[in-house]
Amino acid sequence: MSIEAMQAKSAEAAAFMRLFGTPSRLLLLCFIAEKERSVGEMQDELGFRQPALSQQLAELRQAGVVQTRRASRQIFYSIADARVATVMAMLMQMFCSPYQAEALNGAAAGGGRGA
Repeated sequence: MSIEAMQAKSAEAAAFMRLFGTPSRLLLLCFIAEKERSVGEMQDELGFRQPALSQQLAELRQAGVVQTRRASRQIFYSIADARVATVMAMLMQMFCSPYQAEALNGAAAGGGRGA
């Protein structure tokens, strides 16, 4: 790959990674990545206030990473971008798996942060 192509792709990748840049947005994506969720579920389970939740969901919709489905009076959200699903699966494996603590302890004992 040429340097010019790498520069263009690095800018694209940086813009994509900004989607994961806040703890609240990352938590929201993590929750939606598990399964389709209603707005009410997100408010109740995650403790988000409605205005903050609406703002985060609007940003994710605008970026094209989540999609909506309406069923009667409820709106459901799911992941729309396969790249986001892939990143979320990787992050969940790295940070949320039952073996994550073991892996971190082993890496710390070895003096590194993992392979």
